[in-house]
Amino acid sequence: MEITEKVTIVNRLGFHLRAAAQFVKTSSKYKCRVLVRHQYKDANGKSLLNLLALAASYGSELELIFEGEDASAARDSLKRLVLNKFGERD
Repeated sequence: MEITEKVTIVNRLGFHLRAAAQFVKTSSKYKCRVLVRHQYKDANGKSLLNLLALAASYGSELELIFEGEDASAARDSLKRLVLNKFGERD
């Protein structure tokens, strides 16, 4: 099963080190493959360095692609993480 979800980075600092680390920690809980696409660049959602290389700033749109048996649960969890600003206060 493949699921695609678009999300917008809403925290002021963007997809910086701590935010990316939280994304990796969350995505690693799932068996499915997680791919993050930003401006024609793809990154493994379970790789901190890959995610940082995207250089996604505030307002950037990310396309999250999930492939595997628990794709729906991973989508829900990661979408919530991004929309909740990775737990940051603005």
